[in-house]
Parts: sequence; structure tokens; C-alpha cells
Amino acid sequence: MSTEPVVVADAALSQRFLLDYPHEAARLLESLPADEAAALLAAQPPHAALRAWQALAGDAALRTLELLPVELGVHLLAEAEPVSSVAVLTQFEAAPREAWLQRLHPEVAQELRALLAYPEDCAGRMMDPRVSPLRSGMTVAEALQRLRQIRRSGLRELFVIDDEGRLAGRVEVQDLALAVPELPLADITRPVLAYVSELDPREDVVEILQAQPITALPVVNVVGRFVGVIRQAELVAAVEEESSLDIQTMVGASPDERALSTPGFAVRKRLPWLQINLLTAFLAAAVVGLFESTIARFTALAVLLPVVAGQSGNAGAQALAVTMRGLVLREISLRHWPAVVGKEALTGLVNGLAVAATTGLAVFVWSRSLALVGVIMIAMVISMLAAGLAGALVPMLLRRFGQDPATASSIILTTVTDVVGFFSFLGIAALFAPLLAQSVT
Repeated sequence: MSTEPVVVADAALSQRFLLDYPHEAARLLESLPADEAAALLAAQPPHAALRAWQALAGDAALRTLELLPVELGVHLLAEAEPVSSVAVLTQFEAAPREAWLQRLHPEVAQELRALLAYPEDCAGRMMDPRVSPLRSGMTVAEALQRLRQIRRSGLRELFVIDDEGRLAGRVEVQDLALAVPELPLADITRPVLAYVSELDPREDVVEILQAQPITALPVVNVVGRFVGVIRQAELVAAVEEESSLDIQTMVGASPDERALSTPGFAVRKRLPWLQINLLTAFLAAAVVGLFESTIARFTALAVLLPVVAGQSGNAGAQALAVTMRGLVLREISLRHWPAVVGKEALTGLVNGLAVAATTGLAVFVWSRSLALVGVIMIAMVISMLAAGLAGALVPMLLRRFGQDPATASSIILTTVTDVVGFFSFLGIAALFAPLLAQSVT
């Protein structure tokens, strides 16, 4: 193996060069095998080695750290900017990462552990920190050499960083392979379609995936340095997780509960909403109680009550599902509420008329009472119109007051549809009591 690169590097990597031109030194180190880069850094004073090591790309800094003397590695991790040290430590498996932390001063280790502990459901928890970026000042030939050093299969694009490690663009591997070797990498660099901060919530990641045709989403830290990539499998998993959580929260189940959670955990999370649902059920029962005498006179009303409540509940659930999907996918916002409510009201009215006609025919065959047919048809139209309005308004009102629109929407909707359905059916029956008395017993 030729020693020319090492000779050139050894001449260039003087202490003054490391201190005054750390970014240029980092580029030179990245072009060398990891063992040679580590040997060159180890030969320099620690304060000089720190400037260049801190400017290395994440994967190069990791490989170099593993080959440095332990004392120098500890010095670099302790004295580097915390975000730089964290970017390297994140790439380790749990055991070797903890081993490095144990070697550090307790206060330094505590600070780094706090930075390493990403909150639940944020981009930092989803990302792959094993990133291998290209430098913006490279030529295509240098980028290809860097790609050969990476030796990772399945890469479709590589991300480009500037001298400060900030995200500068992306390069398709196919473009890199077909380009002229002497061409500056900047000539084939494309803009980044989207990126997220490491602390951004999963909802933001899902929103970007739904808006952009991407398979890899870059992640930057608080100072803008490129620290990881959320790959396609994690992106798809995030969408599935977000959808499943919406299903749970819509019925009052906790988003933290899983199929194998303990019974005690499930009870603690579900019981409060069940108690609230019980109160709303008593509200619906109170409406029925207002018309107790009417039901006592016309027992057929009790038979038909579930028909009205069931149809209005289904109509409301349809409107709720469509509105919820629009909010989650950002197809609609609060300013669209007149259009959404108007559409669901018209849909509820038309569906109510159609269902009322079918219901009226069935009730006439069963009871032979035109008065009862008229009562249930009017009530069906009113209740399904109200259900459509409620299905659109409930999630929008929750969003308007800063709440998750999926939170117990179905419980609120069920209350509205039951109360309106019972009140309209029994109230109209009370108004038409003289006509019902002539044909219903």
C-alpha cells in the first residue's frame, strides 16, 4: 500500500494547521483510513486534536474515537461541544456507550445522558444516527471514494453537509455514479425536500411524509447540525402508529395502552372516560324520562327508539371519521369549518330523507299507523341532520380549544346523537299524541 497519503497528511497535520484550519484538517482525516487518522490525531496535543475531531462527520468521528487511546478519547468527549459528543455517542450500542460515559467526570456524564435521553415520540427516538454525509466542497471522485469507505448497502441518496456540519443538500447515488469524476459535487447536489429537528414530535414527521414523496428524512440538532436519518421503515411505522393512536383516543382509550398492558394500567386509563360516558348516558336517559308518560301510552315508541338512535349514531360516526381524517392529513383547517359543516349538514339531510323513506315503509308494514310513520320519518331526518353537524363540529371545536381532536370524540358524538334522537322522536310523538291515540295502542 502506498504511503504517499500518509506522508502528505503528516506534513499537513501540524499543530498549527489543526488549530487554525480544523475543517480542512477534518476533510483530510476523512479521506484516510480510520487507523491512520487516529494515529495522526493521537500524535498531536489533545487541545489541537479536539478542533479537528469535533469537525469530523459523525461516522468518521465514531470510527476515529474507537481507535484512539482511551485517555484522549475521554478528553475529546468531555471537552467537545456537548451536541458534538452526543452525536457520536448516539451511534454506539448501549453497552459501549455506557462504558464511555462511565469514564467521564460524573457531571459531564450527567449532562450528556440528559442530552441522549430523547423524549418519547420525537424524531430523535425514530432516527438512525449512523449517518455518512458528504462534504459540500468535494469533487465527484472524492465523494465516490467516501462512498466506498461507507460500505453500506441499500443507499439511494447521501446527504451533503457544509464545513460546520449543517445540512446543505442531498445527492442521488445514481447521479454520483454517472457524473464526471472531476465535477464539483455541488453541481449534482439537489435541495433537501424536508427535514426535522431531533425534538420535533412524531406528528410533524407523519405530516411531512404525507406531504412529500420521500424515503429518508434528515434530522438536525438544536444548532442545525446533521445528526441522523429517519428511514422509510420508521416513517411507515410512524404513520401506522399515529393512525392506531387516533383510533384509541377517539373512544377514550389511552394512547399509551397496548394489547399486552396490565389490567391495572388499562383500568386506570379507561375508567375516567367510562365514568364520563356514564354521566352522558344519564343525560340521554333523562331526556327519555321527560316523555315517560308518552312512552307509557304508546309502547311502540319504546320499540322504535333504538332505530332512531342507531341510525343517527352511524351517520355521525361517518361524518366524524371523514372530518378527523381531513384534520390529521391537514387537508382542512379551522378556517374551512363553514364548508365542512355545510357539506356534512347537506349530506345528513339527504341521507336522512332517504333513510326516513325506508324506515317509514317498514314501520307502516309493521304498525299500519300513518301517524307513527310520520313521527319517525320527521325524527329520522332531524336526528341524522344533527348527527352530520355534530360529526363535523366536535373535532373542529376540540381543535379550536387546543385539544387533540381525536380525544373521546366518539363519546361526545354519541351523547349528542342520543339526546337529539330521543328528544326529536319523543317530542314529535308528544305533539302528535292525539293522532297516535287513534291508531297506536
